[in-house]
Amino acid sequence: MENSTMKQKITQEIENLISKSCSNQKSTDQYKNLHEAILKKYYNAADIAIDYHRHRVEMDIVIDDSFYHPQEVNTNVPTLHVNLLFKNLKDFLRSCIEKDPKSLGFYAGLLRSFKNKDYSMSLA
Repeated sequence: MENSTMKQKITQEIENLISKSCSNQKSTDQYKNLHEAILKKYYNAADIAIDYHRHRVEMDIVIDDSFYHPQEVNTNVPTLHVNLLFKNLKDFLRSCIEKDPKSLGFYAGLLRSFKNKDYSMSLA
């Protein structure tokens, strides 16, 4: 029971943070980093550029992780360059939220980093 409550709370708080970050006219660097982190996690992307005015996201999606080696400089990791359009950034980011345990742990870390930076969060 507590586990499902914690999952719901993390999901709700990350959605609240997305709503808050998308409601501001001027996006701060912290919010831009949040948006990029969510998209990198969801799409397994290596590089992301969000054009907030033209409603576009350009990214390089890693196709095969088996080519990645942490001890080496990785110059030959196969990627696919993608240019996505979105109508509403908040809805687009919320659609990228996954509810598996690994993703929820990632989102909890994001929430902690925002809480540590003195952002008002209700997560205890």
